Amino acid sequence: MNRIWNSIVGKLWVTILLLVSFVLFIFTVFMLEFLENYHNEQAESSLQQTASAIASIVDEHGAGQSPTQIIKDILDYHTNALIVNPPGKIESAIQEGINQEKIQHAILENEAFQHIYETDDPILKEIILPSQTEEEKMESYVVLGFPLKSEDELHGAVFIYQNPAAMHETSQQTTKLVFIAAFIAFLLTTFFAFFLSSRITYPLRQMREHAFQLSKGRFDSQVPTKQNGDEIGQLAVAFNQMGRQLKHHLEVINQEKEQLSSILTSMTDAVITFNRDRTILVSNPPAEKLLQKWFISKGSQSARPIPAEIYHMLDHVLDLEDKIEEDLEMVGSYYSITISPLYSGESIRGAVAVIRDKTDQHRLEKLRSDFIANVSHELRTPIAMLQGYSEAILDDVVQSEEERNEMIRVIYDESKRMGRLVTDLLDLARMESGHLRLYKEEVPIVVVLERMTQKFMQVAKEKHIHLQFASELPEDVLISLDEDRIEQVLTNLIDNAIRHTPAEGTVTVALTNELSYAKISVSDTGIGIPKDDLPYVFERFYKADKARTRSKGGTGLGLAITRNIVEAHGGNIKVESVEKQGTVFTFYLPM
Repeated sequence: MNRIWNSIVGKLWVTILLLVSFVLFIFTVFMLEFLENYHNEQAESSLQQTASAIASIVDEHGAGQSPTQIIKDILDYHTNALIVNPPGKIESAIQEGINQEKIQHAILENEAFQHIYETDDPILKEIILPSQTEEEKMESYVVLGFPLKSEDELHGAVFIYQNPAAMHETSQQTTKLVFIAAFIAFLLTTFFAFFLSSRITYPLRQMREHAFQLSKGRFDSQVPTKQNGDEIGQLAVAFNQMGRQLKHHLEVINQEKEQLSSILTSMTDAVITFNRDRTILVSNPPAEKLLQKWFISKGSQSARPIPAEIYHMLDHVLDLEDKIEEDLEMVGSYYSITISPLYSGESIRGAVAVIRDKTDQHRLEKLRSDFIANVSHELRTPIAMLQGYSEAILDDVVQSEEERNEMIRVIYDESKRMGRLVTDLLDLARMESGHLRLYKEEVPIVVVLERMTQKFMQVAKEKHIHLQFASELPEDVLISLDEDRIEQVLTNLIDNAIRHTPAEGTVTVALTNELSYAKISVSDTGIGIPKDDLPYVFERFYKADKARTRSKGGTGLGLAITRNIVEAHGGNIKVESVEKQGTVFTFYLPM
């Protein structure tokens, strides 16, 4: 029921009913008033006509000879007549009901009719008389006094009075007819109002259903347009056009959204969109990784994991409405940050930050500058020595053949050292560029490693160092590897271990099995590597022993080459060291 009253059909129906009911009410009131006045006028006119007819009959038959039966026939139902002589004597009485004498006495004694014998005009009054139907009851009667004239002389009067029941009965019948007509009009109005409201609102209900369909994303829904000529039909046409336009615009928005999402996803730079209250709205995958990195570095204790520097920049952009660009070092990394304001109309609704991680670029630039500096430093000494000794020989500074041979030996050693440096640089460049080619073969790993270790036995004996090999694997275990490259790795590691181990120290080459890898470790009891230097031992030209002589040192590229060779085999290498206790280099090769 509530649904009907809350609907347009119910509201329109009730409105029409109230309007029509009000009109019918006013019409009925005025109609009843009009009919009541009409009946009164008709009754008065009828009484005058009846009195005139009675006067004519009395005048025709003469005074004292009134034809009672004829007068009875003239009188209407509930109408009574009295024919009175001038002295007030009743000549004839045609009455019905009880209290006749009281009625006659009341009429003749009424002041309004005292002058009826002295006037030519009839007198009509509504007076209170005893009831004709009930004792001791008074009722309102319409009484007409009509003078009787004969040859212009008054010789009596006719009093006609009518029982009010007659007029009331007529009025009741008329009122009943009026109410029946009003009720029929109300029923017809109700039916046509409901029909009209339903007819008008049916297309609106259809539009409502289709609007719900549009809200659910079903844009192919169409409203029937049968009423093309009226406003509802035009509204249906406009509704369908709106649905098509909405579908088109949403498709365009989705395409732009997908395009923007693809652009953001494919960007290597981190993009973060901030709201006015500094909360994050949108971020692309690089930004998610960056936020995760900052969160891990700051810990869960911080309510704002983003670095404070970015918040300061964001405050500047949102408060001053100005774009800002900065290069900052944060959490051990280098970033290029650009923050621009986002507008909604003329007011700022947020900001977008584009963050480029330049850590690798900064590191590469540093490595490049260090590489140039290291190469220059490594080449400067042998070139200077080559130049100095060559000038000494050319200027005949040497006094003996033994000194000359010694100088030539120095020139030869330095040239070999330069050759090794150039060769190592070329190998390292080839490895880092991905052009390293491996010639793998199935070889018995235990036999190969033991043979490689035996090559350094003599050098170890000369320095009074104990070199040993230990293996937990059987000798028939085969591994696919490039034997020459692995020998280069092991040579670098064993040579470094021997050079940095004092006399009576120990260098051990061990082979074990760990999961699906062959674990090869080279440990020594030497001077060790400082803790701060451990992360950099595999960098090019890095030397942990800053004070070692060049007669002991190489080019500083050995461990960098070693790492590249091991990674090219699908393995990895690590280092563990305690200063003044020893160092362990461990690399893994897939079995």
